[in-house]
Amino acid sequence: MERNIGFKERRYIEELRILTKSTALDCVIDERFCRVIYVVKVGDMGLAIGKKGENIRRMQNVLGKRVEMVEYADSMDEFIANIFRPAEIDHIQKKNGELQVDIFLKNKNDLGIAIGKGGCNIEKGRVLLKRFFGSDLCEVLAEGV
Repeated sequence: MERNIGFKERRYIEELRILTKSTALDCVIDERFCRVIYVVKVGDMGLAIGKKGENIRRMQNVLGKRVEMVEYADSMDEFIANIFRPAEIDHIQKKNGELQVDIFLKNKNDLGIAIGKGGCNIEKGRVLLKRFFGSDLCEVLAEGV
């Protein structure tokens, strides 16, 4: 999937590299929820977060927005699991080839975590799935519901 990264996004990616020494593959500026979402290279997540979240706090102070990080994965299933972490995903159902995706969680209690406040985690999943795999996120359901 082809992604266009604008000037502001490139600036934020460079800021992350300078402050944390980690590599971001992509950056999404989400004005609706006043946050910046970084997609970090595989294996760089610990470096990006820092000891006790120190690097994230520092990035939030510099950018003046909430910072969220997602570790990239080559397979769609792993990437979706990384997006919705710490909620545990039971399985993923793909419809219309891989164009539409339904996500089923292991625990009903994880539904609130997966949705997020005001639907922010669902929106993050929609944006990142569309951007990286060209797929639409349809529903997030708890198993047995």
